[in-house]
Amino acid sequence: MIAKLALENGMVFTGESFGAPAEIAGEVVFNTSITGYQEILTDPSYAGQIVTMTYPLIGNYGINSQDLESVRPQVAGFVVKEYFDFYSNFRATGSLGEWLVQHNIAAIQGIDTRMLTKMIRTVGAMRGVISTADLDDADLVAKARRSPMMTGLDLAKVVTTSTPYRWDDVDPTTFALKPNLKPTMNGRRWNVVVYDYGVKHNILRRLTSYGCDLTVVPASFHAERVLEMNPDGIFLSNGPGDPAAVRYGIQNIKRLVGKKPIFGICLGHQLLGLALGGKTFKLKFGHRGANHPVKNLRTNEIEITSQNHGFAVDPDSLDPTKVEITHVNLNDGTNEGFSHRELPIFSVQYHPEASPGPHDSDYLFAQFVELMDRQHSDVSK
Repeated sequence: MIAKLALENGMVFTGESFGAPAEIAGEVVFNTSITGYQEILTDPSYAGQIVTMTYPLIGNYGINSQDLESVRPQVAGFVVKEYFDFYSNFRATGSLGEWLVQHNIAAIQGIDTRMLTKMIRTVGAMRGVISTADLDDADLVAKARRSPMMTGLDLAKVVTTSTPYRWDDVDPTTFALKPNLKPTMNGRRWNVVVYDYGVKHNILRRLTSYGCDLTVVPASFHAERVLEMNPDGIFLSNGPGDPAAVRYGIQNIKRLVGKKPIFGICLGHQLLGLALGGKTFKLKFGHRGANHPVKNLRTNEIEITSQNHGFAVDPDSLDPTKVEITHVNLNDGTNEGFSHRELPIFSVQYHPEASPGPHDSDYLFAQFVELMDRQHSDVSK
């Protein structure tokens, strides 16, 4: 089946559909990861976006039930150079194409993704439309130009959980309560509230592996209710959209600053920066991939990181007497992390759980636990 990808700049690519027959609009971005397409497709941070993979062959290891970052695909659409339907992997339960059709996700293959990526790098991320129905170039370009801009768009409210839940109480593939659930004693060391702005499952798994008992709450969950729960720490998750549009999140974080240890990543990092009086801005084409070099300014070590974001915190907008810049992106010099000089608060722009990606930054989870331990010791004195 013929499919077309039209961009707001007037460029139209013709290829072949390997997903659901559909017409969708979204912001066209690219990801440089070689593997991990299933984690990318199910990452809520990609809500509203058409993701282009720069690696040319996609689909060769199929789909499985263990590499989901949420219960379903979150992307608006998917673009690859060559889709491989004949998957081979001992964990695979089906093909990528079948899975995309099952979840009604539009996908196109057979286009020049190298050309598309170079265009995005030059022009910037653009609005686009994938269609298998309307194949008129002029119509599709007009539809792309009428589609929503990412700037000013609050997508956290779209992908967040509707009700609080304990991570240990749910089956992550269905989010139904686990069968034969029995009351158990809390054997974990730290009670952590996770603000779900679009949290990935592997973030929750990594926090759990470091001894955290997690309660996940909606993006708009009121700060006073969090404090009533008396957690040992608060985690601000990743998520999609423009951080400046998530005003309720910024206000809640302001109420929590100074009350509990806080660790933020990605959108949570940006919201924390805004809550501390900083500003954010939209990047030209964003950082998306599993190979972004970041310098830790405290240790002078270089971390290869997994990233997925289209906005960044302006470090010059933060008060240097209160905030220390801790990490910087070596590709473009943008901010990748900061910490409060007096309060137990820190955040990074990238994904320390690295799904997919390297594990260079896993130490940040231990740093969060150390902050909670230190806070607990100070209170106990």
